[in-house]
Amino acid sequence: MGSLSLSDMLDVRSAWLSEDELASARERLPLVYVDAVPVRVDNNGQVSQIGLLLRGMPDGSISRAVVSGRVLYGELVRDALLRHLEKDLGPMALPRVPASPQPFTIVEYFPEEARTGFHDPRQHAVALAYVVPIDGECAPSQDSLDLVWVTPTEAATDSFQSEMSGGQGRLVRMALAHCGLLP
Repeated sequence: MGSLSLSDMLDVRSAWLSEDELASARERLPLVYVDAVPVRVDNNGQVSQIGLLLRGMPDGSISRAVVSGRVLYGELVRDALLRHLEKDLGPMALPRVPASPQPFTIVEYFPEEARTGFHDPRQHAVALAYVVPIDGECAPSQDSLDLVWVTPTEAATDSFQSEMSGGQGRLVRMALAHCGLLP
């Protein structure tokens, strides 16, 4: 009888749920997500730009959004962050995720819009939110249609806020406040 390696025991590729299993879980359990606000920082470590994705949303609309996705069974939160950043920003994005990342906030998304102001019509999701500096070149991929880098001031404007749905504009404002940049 052979022994299993640590990588075999934590193989997240086999942790995907089928569409039916995922639908069933979404009806019964809150799911754990990561939300990452990609930023560029200047030589002093100050946020100079925020990266916002253009993506199709679950309801069929198009919206600006931060990087977001599920944490898989057996997956470290850090690995989930890296996986979603690479999936959405491309393999050359070079995110700076610390060895032991700490979220700047925790967000609860609900199917009911009015409950928390964070809305996901599919499910109740608990998202650990991070501000992640990006050093490399980004090429939006997978579900992302485009990526735009804007200044913190632009990201906080009503026009950009109106392009984000599900409370993501509020999340970006929370990230700006966390970085001391809320105008």
